Amino acid sequence: MTTTGLGSVPGDDIREWMRAVLELVDIPFLPELPARPYGDMLSRSVAVLTELAADLQPVGWRLTGGGDARASLDQRRARALLKEDLDVLEEYCDGYEGPLKVQVAGPWTLAATVERPRGDKVLADHGARRDLAQALAAGVEEHLAEVRKRVPGAEVLLQVDEPALPAVLAGAVPTASGWSKHRSVDGPGAVELLSLLTSAAPTVVHCCAARPPIEVFTKAGAGGVAVDVSLLNNAAWDQIAVAVEAGTTVYAGLVATTGAVPDKEQAARPLIQRWRELGLDPELMKQVVITPACGLAAAPSPRDARTRLNLLRAVADVIGDAAEA
Repeated sequence: MTTTGLGSVPGDDIREWMRAVLELVDIPFLPELPARPYGDMLSRSVAVLTELAADLQPVGWRLTGGGDARASLDQRRARALLKEDLDVLEEYCDGYEGPLKVQVAGPWTLAATVERPRGDKVLADHGARRDLAQALAAGVEEHLAEVRKRVPGAEVLLQVDEPALPAVLAGAVPTASGWSKHRSVDGPGAVELLSLLTSAAPTVVHCCAARPPIEVFTKAGAGGVAVDVSLLNNAAWDQIAVAVEAGTTVYAGLVATTGAVPDKEQAARPLIQRWRELGLDPELMKQVVITPACGLAAAPSPRDARTRLNLLRAVADVIGDAAEA
């Protein structure tokens, strides 16, 4: 069984974290350090939008036009920080061969978060959200090509973070006035834009929700889904069971990101118990990847976050034993 993290970590030392992820998990990843200016998930994603310009307003990122020439100072700073992190990745992964994961916010989370030039979210405009998704897909392709160039031995895996997609599908994203909600998006529409990203590399879609839209993710071409096991309701488990039996890899978030650090049996128990209740073949547990429940940026300290990452392999061993029992 394998382990990985979901991207965000506390602190501001990218070198410390690059060393840590190469040591502590089986699938190393490019760390996101949101404590740094422009180091959060959204800024990372705006940085790869090479075909669209944006600036940072008090309420968040806002599109301003197309092309690098009109990129704001904020967007240029976000790109510079990403380049610095890629320099560190190249340095520490010199000679590395194997899986390597990078993360980006998905098209629906961006559309529900980023504003149009004249206000309100991109989600409000069908054409604008398609343009944003296409620009994101083009930027991600360039970004992944750069990662492959810097680490030639890497088998690059793309993680698409879609925390806002359940609200988009439910019509629960507020408009700018706050008095109403944006119209819901149907499943086929969600699949259409998300699938623009899944052709760039093997893809896992991450969504921490009680009922993540697993079927949307798999229909869009994702080979893996990342979930917080502690949040899942019965309907979500039913979808996961179908996905697992169809060959989808489940990135099971089992180690809490805050609070007391659990022991390995305590962390593994919810997955093993549900697997048995659903009557799934124990052998299928071997295609599960063990992760923290979500990103670790909220952990109280870098030391605490490293402890939680270090626990993942022990949890994987417990689940591996259950799969062979």
